[in-house]
Amino acid sequence: MAEQTKLTPMMQQYQSAKMKIPADAVLLFRLGDFYEEFFEDAERVSAALDLVLTRRQGVPMCGFPHHALENYLAKLVAQGIKVAIAEQMEDPREAKGIVKREITRIITPGTLVDNNLLNSKYNNFIASIVPSGADMAALSVLDVSTGEYFYTAPEKLETINGELARSAVKEIIIPASAAENWRKLDMMPDPGHKVLWTELDDSEFDFSDCEAYLMERFATSTLDGFGMRNLNDSIRAAGSLLRYVSDNLRHNASYITTITRHVFDRYLELDPISMRNLELVTSRSEGGKSGTLLSVIDKTSTSLGSRRLRSWLLRPLRDHGEIVCRLDAVEQFTRDPLTLTELRETIGVIRDLERILTRITIGSANARDFVALAVSLDAMPGIKSLLESFDAALLTGSAAALSDFTELVRRIQNTIVDDPPVQTSEGGIIREGFCAELDELRKLSGNGKSMLADIQQREAERTGIKSLKVKFNNVFGYYIEVSKANLSLIPEDYIRKQTLVNAERFVTPELKDLENRILGAEEKARALEAKIFADLREYAVGFTSDIQKSADALADIDAIASFAECARVNNYIRPHIFDDQRLIISGGRHPVLDAAMEPGTFVPNDIELGNRTKMMMITGPNMAGKSTYIRQNALLVILAQIGSFIPADYAEI
Repeated sequence: MAEQTKLTPMMQQYQSAKMKIPADAVLLFRLGDFYEEFFEDAERVSAALDLVLTRRQGVPMCGFPHHALENYLAKLVAQGIKVAIAEQMEDPREAKGIVKREITRIITPGTLVDNNLLNSKYNNFIASIVPSGADMAALSVLDVSTGEYFYTAPEKLETINGELARSAVKEIIIPASAAENWRKLDMMPDPGHKVLWTELDDSEFDFSDCEAYLMERFATSTLDGFGMRNLNDSIRAAGSLLRYVSDNLRHNASYITTITRHVFDRYLELDPISMRNLELVTSRSEGGKSGTLLSVIDKTSTSLGSRRLRSWLLRPLRDHGEIVCRLDAVEQFTRDPLTLTELRETIGVIRDLERILTRITIGSANARDFVALAVSLDAMPGIKSLLESFDAALLTGSAAALSDFTELVRRIQNTIVDDPPVQTSEGGIIREGFCAELDELRKLSGNGKSMLADIQQREAERTGIKSLKVKFNNVFGYYIEVSKANLSLIPEDYIRKQTLVNAERFVTPELKDLENRILGAEEKARALEAKIFADLREYAVGFTSDIQKSADALADIDAIASFAECARVNNYIRPHIFDDQRLIISGGRHPVLDAAMEPGTFVPNDIELGNRTKMMMITGPNMAGKSTYIRQNALLVILAQIGSFIPADYAEI
């Protein structure tokens, strides 16, 4: 990069911004209506996005229109490229000297919050790993888009790898010294899929700093309440992760209100190979969801429920009481199919509350997010009323967690128009009648534009120039444009503004006065709308905790309802659960094959294992169905232990 003293003021500003972001990130630098990239970033971005690379005074550069940011951003992140965005922080028309610009966000595969960059049915996790002994490590995992945040006590690297696979992490931060050491020993953690590794200086994982940071963030004098006593390496993992995320968001991520401890003994252990071979969530042949157990049982109505069900499937329970609690809820739903159907329809209007709340909290939400929030929260009373028909502990507990958001819904509905534009900066998002001052400004602006049309018609008649037009641009404001063929008809009171190849542009005192009134009203109206919208956002943020609790309860309700609907449609039965080693299934069916084949085609089969008979030997020719039989019974056990009914005539597990 050239010496800073030889650069223009704008390029000096660009270079200064580059020094504030990670060395491996590219900088998208906002210049007017474009995002521009220079030097090495231009070469890298042009290759990644197939953009034309040009040079100005020997400096490589490329760019794209600002309105295309989402599309290009998705392509960059998909290639594992970190992206920093430098936005204009003031109106170029009002700037004195060079426009002020700041880094507003650093985007990595693990820190996405933009809706169009995320799959609504999957979490988007980022993890932090800290070594804790020769072959052990502490892990912390966070979904920035939803606020789900957990940690583990130090565990064997093999166990950590399993959780990385289950969580399908997109990015992992790690101390640079640990990465170097693990590579030398060929012990680098392996999630089993493509992931972006971010190596940070060891100082970012300092215990005292991480502990102080977490206590400040959660406003507590100790981390004992989160189960972190004497888990220093876990604190290092959790603290470094939250700080990294907050730094990238350029926000303190206040919607992340708690952290939970993930205890592996609570779940049936599924290693990455078993998950892959059993095709729980990913097909071995196609790599997608089709043909998996998830594709059969996921009949959820919301993205909240879909993510919850996927998490349950990858973490089957081991506690008898927890499994029975879910089965009780499923059974009650199956006994009342009419209420189940109505409940699923009502839940169906719920949007992605977790991710909407995140965008609202960090200030990236648009008006449509608020409309979606109001629609979702307005459905709460109806859902709660339907759940009153049931007394299963899980359902009554979930119903109790659903709050009343009448005031918030009313305020959103009174403030935001029914179908607002995507960009809040365009204006037109605040409902007429909400603010008298805004209505007056809009009226003035609207009348002014009709007056411009009157001026154009009157001037055309006065001058006899039928092609005369009143136009506008950001440089000259409003002006009258006359072709050169009609210049002899120009009145004396026209003031020349600009000469073009085929036309001349003029202004009049009347036009200039009207311009000041119109533009002043429009600017004041936009500023007032922005303030009203900011006030609404601040008001909504006050409901963060209640919305999160309600969203969590809705995810459980939707997942249980999905189990019930699957049982109803596919004729599943409730398994009997015992605290011993019995596995007795009569008339069992492979859940994926049974769903894919014509009804009654799959031939049911039995299995009987117990405390005395712990092993069976299966023999037969190739293609006889041995592996299908083994996988079938593994899948039935997993279904039972996530709290689902299973395809069988009878089962004791």
